[in-house]
Amino acid sequence: MATTEHLLTSVEMARFVASGFHRMDAVVPPDLNERALAEFEGPLPRVAYGTPVAKAFPEGSFARALLEVPAVAGALRSLVGPDPEVDHHFVHVREPHEGSAQPLHADAIIDTRADAFDVQLMYYPHEVTGDMGGTLSVPGSHLRRTNESDTGRYQNLRGQSRLTCPAGTVVLLHHGIWHGGRRNDSGTRRYMYKIRFNPTVPQVRTWDAADLDDPAVAAELSRQFPWYETATGRLEVYNRVRLWRALTGNAAFDIDHWATRVANRPGRSA
Repeated sequence: MATTEHLLTSVEMARFVASGFHRMDAVVPPDLNERALAEFEGPLPRVAYGTPVAKAFPEGSFARALLEVPAVAGALRSLVGPDPEVDHHFVHVREPHEGSAQPLHADAIIDTRADAFDVQLMYYPHEVTGDMGGTLSVPGSHLRRTNESDTGRYQNLRGQSRLTCPAGTVVLLHHGIWHGGRRNDSGTRRYMYKIRFNPTVPQVRTWDAADLDDPAVAAELSRQFPWYETATGRLEVYNRVRLWRALTGNAAFDIDHWATRVANRPGRSA
C-alpha cells in the first residue's frame, strides 16, 4: 500500500489498545462512496486467504482506492505495519425491515496471541441512521477472549455502542472485539464492507511514536468502560499492559504494578 504521513500517535494507539477500535468519520470522498454502492450490487472478486494487498486488490480497483485514502492508509499501517495480507473481504447487507439481528459475537475461534492482532476494516459508503440499525460493538471487550457467539445470550451491555455515522466512515477494529449487526428497521438497504488484515511484520512501533512518553498514554491505557466491574476492569488493564509492552518493545512498562507483580518468579529462568 502507499506510504503516508497520516500515522496514528502513541496516544491514539493507546486508545485503540484500550477500546479495541479506531473510528474515522466521513474520510472517504463522495465519488468513491458512489462507486462503492455500484460495486456492492455485484459479486466481489474472490480473494484467497493470506493474499498480499497489492495482489488482492490491483491498481485501479475500488478496494485499492479505499485503502489508499490517506487517513485509512496511515491508520492501517500504524496498526498492522507495512504490507499486510488480506485474510478475507465481504459485503454485509441488511435488507429493509429485515426483522432480525446478529447475536453479539467475536469473529473466528479463540485467539490467544498476546503480542499480535489482526485488524478488521469496516466501511460504510452511505449514512447510517438510528433506524438503520448499524453495527453494535462493546468498547474494551477485545482482550476478553471468547469463542465466536459465546456472548450471544447477552442482549445489551452497559456502554455498548450502536454505530450511526455519515457516509464514508471507516472503523478499524481489533479482531477480538464483541460486535454484531443490528436489524434494519428503515426502508433503505444497509451496506457494510469488511476486510480483515493479517500483519506480516512485528507490530512494534509502527506508528508515530514521538509522543510515546506522553502521560496521556498511560491515562488511555487505564480507561474503564461501563460494563466492567472493579476487579474485572483490573484484568483488562493488565491485558492492555501486556499488549502495550509487545507493541512498544518495552518489557518494563507497567500501570499500578499489575504486570510486574504477575511476572515476579524469583529464581526461575523461564
